[in-house]
Amino acid sequence: MKILVTGASGLIGSEVSLFFARQGCAIHGVDNNQRAVFFGPQGDTRWNQERLAKEIPGYSHHELDIRDRKGVLDLVATLKPNAIIHTAAQPSHDRAAAIPFEDFDTNAVGTLNLLEATRQACPESPFLHMSTNKVYGDRPNTIALAERETRWDYADETYANGIPEDFSIDQSKHSLFGASKVAADVMVQEYGRYFQMPTCCLRGGCLTGPNHSGVELHGFLSYLVKCNLEGREYKVFGYKGKQVRDNIHSEDVARFMWEFFKAPRVGEVYNLGGGKANACSILEAFQLAEKFSGKSQIFTYVDENRIGDHICYYSDLRKMRSHFPAWDITISLEETIRQIVGAWKVRLGK
Repeated sequence: MKILVTGASGLIGSEVSLFFARQGCAIHGVDNNQRAVFFGPQGDTRWNQERLAKEIPGYSHHELDIRDRKGVLDLVATLKPNAIIHTAAQPSHDRAAAIPFEDFDTNAVGTLNLLEATRQACPESPFLHMSTNKVYGDRPNTIALAERETRWDYADETYANGIPEDFSIDQSKHSLFGASKVAADVMVQEYGRYFQMPTCCLRGGCLTGPNHSGVELHGFLSYLVKCNLEGREYKVFGYKGKQVRDNIHSEDVARFMWEFFKAPRVGEVYNLGGGKANACSILEAFQLAEKFSGKSQIFTYVDENRIGDHICYYSDLRKMRSHFPAWDITISLEETIRQIVGAWKVRLGK
């Protein structure tokens, strides 16, 4: 089994590569370290590429930009992989406003290049696309909320289990990043439905884990922990620091992708997050980071939220559990943060 993973040196791409390799698959990774271009040296992922080369027997790396249409078409035609797992992206909704062409060309056009390459060369191969909950724009902010001591939560019982997949993505502010990911998301669905290809969009919440190169503009928990350990100031943007995110460990993401790979469906959409049990506010994340690092979090508050930012978001996991009953969240929020603290201590020499 040959698996093509785009963004292979990133958090999810590397976790997926290692997980599928353990199942006996041959891994072909596509990555050109574009994260370092988007975010500077702190976003560099070459260390992860080197780790994959060491830990995966026969790992094949392809230094390819997914915006290179001919390169993508040629690679997929040559490999004819048994699955395409697409995690490469420009991932920051803040950064997108400064680089709108690069953002759209990477997220939307790059995805189209991969879809069409798959349709031409191996249309029966499952195509798994790492989408984002930002496709819902700021519509979750229209849900009635209740303010608790350390977090916001849904006051409307309709959303007691979180945001479901049929929640509208229309008539809302997304950020340019959210809009480019909507374009990719809808195209993945369309290739599934129109061409009857086994595709799925995984609308991720906060995807995290110990191998994340977190930066201020992307990688909430990883960057927060890094700031804590370095004694660096963390900036909280709006909502009193009570904004809520659901966090899912990258290994649980990879485990779901494996389940879909074994029993693919056509044109599906799943809200792939940590769910209510793995949700926390920034203030609550500070407390957990402090618990495992033993250091106080230094932060300042900016009374201005990021454009299109969610006040409260956690994923309704019931559809995923229904379609794939062998899958569930296996790594708790506390364990995830403990691992992130441990990994940063090693990398920072603490």
